Amino acid sequence: MLCFLSSCIADLCNWSGSGLVREPFLGTVQQVRLRCTEGSVKWLYPTQALRVVLEPNLSTARHTTVCIKLFRAFHGAAVYIERAGVLDLVMTDDKHPEQVHCFLVNDFQSPSIFLLANPQRDVRRRVVGFRYELRKKSTAVKVHPVFSSALTASCRPCNDSEILQAICSSDFVVLGCIRNVSHDPEQQMSVIEVEEARVYRQRSGVFERDPVLSGGHWHGHIHTLLQCQVRAGAGQFLFTGTEHFGEAWLSCAPRFKDFQTLYHSARVAQKIPCDFSLV
Repeated sequence: MLCFLSSCIADLCNWSGSGLVREPFLGTVQQVRLRCTEGSVKWLYPTQALRVVLEPNLSTARHTTVCIKLFRAFHGAAVYIERAGVLDLVMTDDKHPEQVHCFLVNDFQSPSIFLLANPQRDVRRRVVGFRYELRKKSTAVKVHPVFSSALTASCRPCNDSEILQAICSSDFVVLGCIRNVSHDPEQQMSVIEVEEARVYRQRSGVFERDPVLSGGHWHGHIHTLLQCQVRAGAGQFLFTGTEHFGEAWLSCAPRFKDFQTLYHSARVAQKIPCDFSLV
């Protein structure tokens, strides 16, 4: 749906509109309200400001994670997250547009994304847009490792309790070997290629069956921050993490033999948060 009103609900999930057409009596901030847990916003010819309020039915979640991924062609505005009436800068117009940014929103707030257009005489070639996701998030799980102005990305190894919680609540849990690690300095990202994998759980189709290897093995890629300096290592790892916009992001990755020892000890002590099959 194409919407040119200064305040509107689009098709509940997605909005597309123009900064050139606005009702003057409604002020300088164009406002949009969206009702879905995921969707997209596209702002053509950005002028002045756009406020996107995300109001899905997540009333049962005390803590909600909001993630946005800016369009590749994003150009013409700075991005802020609004919480409790305060604006926190996420990204200026000259910073890596394809990174994922996540934020934790508490106390049942309706999170808002605030876009402030750069002053330009000619806005005809300017397009500002992003995809968004809202997820229920357990605070027991380590938030790791997406860029954020509200959550600090951490490269430290997960502790025992974080590992045990991760196998219960992560979007994906995969046992596999590292085939290769590639680094992208421009995007400040590293990508781990996982092969000979067994998928215990995944939210979407990030991991696929390997067409070359027999035996039902899986194959996929996991993202992490370049600053974490991930290197390929021998042996099997148990990879856990979150999925955002069709990409897997690493949370915890203990060596499988170390995880087996940890899990057996926790089971004997009756301190496992959920059952996990080691077979």
